[in-house]
Amino acid sequence: MANPVVNTTLCTCSFGMAPSVLPVTSQQTVLACNLPVATIQDNRCPTFGMCSSMANPTVASATAAAMGALTPMPCVPVLTAPWTPGVPTVLVGGIPLLNNTSKLLCAYGGVIQVTMTPAMTIQTP
Repeated sequence: MANPVVNTTLCTCSFGMAPSVLPVTSQQTVLACNLPVATIQDNRCPTFGMCSSMANPTVASATAAAMGALTPMPCVPVLTAPWTPGVPTVLVGGIPLLNNTSKLLCAYGGVIQVTMTPAMTIQTP
């Protein structure tokens, strides 16, 4: 069983250097642990500090300027799709619930995942 994702859940990116707090913006009425629950549409992660993906044009440019030495640059996630897979059997406002096993892909190749959710006492399918 998995745990639901709620507002203030911590996420990490495989190319990021710092965790990020996931804001829930898709809805504000359904709560778990007195916090809004996330849906697969909550794909607005602010930043993960610095990015080290060579697919990121700013990282590639800075690395080339440093004669090939990897040079991380500020993270600006490019998230074009919802989280997958979510929980298709639990809908919040008609949208699948987000749980802590779901992943989100950045256009620069990063895999974003949940590292800590405050709703650890609640289980979802």
